Amino acid sequence: MTDKKALLVIDMQNDYLWAERKPMFSYDTDILVKSVNDTIAQHKASGEDIIYIGQVFPNIFTNRLIIGFSIKGSKGAELYSGLDVVSQLYFEKYLPNTFTSKCFKEHLSQNTYSTFTICGLDLCGCVGATAEGALRTGAEVFLDEKSTGCRFSAHKAQKRKTELINKGVKFI
Repeated sequence: MTDKKALLVIDMQNDYLWAERKPMFSYDTDILVKSVNDTIAQHKASGEDIIYIGQVFPNIFTNRLIIGFSIKGSKGAELYSGLDVVSQLYFEKYLPNTFTSKCFKEHLSQNTYSTFTICGLDLCGCVGATAEGALRTGAEVFLDEKSTGCRFSAHKAQKRKTELINKGVKFI
């Protein structure tokens, strides 16, 4: 395996962070975005690939009605305007685990990473699922806790953190 490293910035999208978001997305946008931007700058300065991942749901009537966020092609599904975008590496996913994305898998077929650092949204959702997917590649996996949001209870967040640590994810 190569020594190539990547920072995966997960689901930092308008529908989760802007003022018009659904109440269930209770993240402190200013603090989280500042921390993620600092993490991006640090990893970019180290020469790592910065890869942005966006959760999208197909733009069909039932998804617009029942889910109502991250609908493919909508303004809400776009990366948050306050996020520092420093690369063109952007991939959409339909499932929580980024490693299920066909386009991302194509990128991985051309790029082998020894280390993934993961941040963004949400520890108990897509960040955790992506960390598990990254472990399956054989890479070393870090989760940047200060740059990862969680909308769930402290108890649920701690339980998920413990699960990920037990599987081999290193929290930094």
